[in-house]
Amino acid sequence: MLPKLDGLAVIGTLRGKGIETPALILSALGQVDDRVKGLRAGGDDYLPKPYSFSELLARVEVLARRRGGRSEETVLRVADLELDRLSHQVRRGTGEITLQPREFRLLEYLMRHASQVVTRTMLLESVWDFHFDPRTNIVETHISRLRSKMHRDGAPDLIRTVRGAGYSIDAAA
Repeated sequence: MLPKLDGLAVIGTLRGKGIETPALILSALGQVDDRVKGLRAGGDDYLPKPYSFSELLARVEVLARRRGGRSEETVLRVADLELDRLSHQVRRGTGEITLQPREFRLLEYLMRHASQVVTRTMLLESVWDFHFDPRTNIVETHISRLRSKMHRDGAPDLIRTVRGAGYSIDAAA
């Protein structure tokens, strides 16, 4: 829908010249046929409007990882806490921690952003796929459950509340 030359033709021209720059298509056209056409034209990903900024950022990060030749990390570690994304197992020291699926996603998000402050909005969008504030204490409740499951046998609490900002997980918590 660009003037003169549409985006698919631009991508086709680039691919025809051997240019492999990642192409993320952002479009108002969101039907399955439109998305398939965009991907077959050489697009690496397709995101129809409207979209959340956090999803756009995540997709750009994925494209950057793919092009960087790095394999995605499957085991995340913070201090003595280990999360295996493939087996969905969580260990703290020598003990295994059983988490519900949403708790697992919350912990994974925190660990992917270790030592960074993540806001309540970031958690709502990434873990619950809410693109609005439901005005509930769902985040706080799940953080509390995570803390109680991880904070056993005198182990230090790795999740830190940053008043007025959000949460962080790190070894120095």
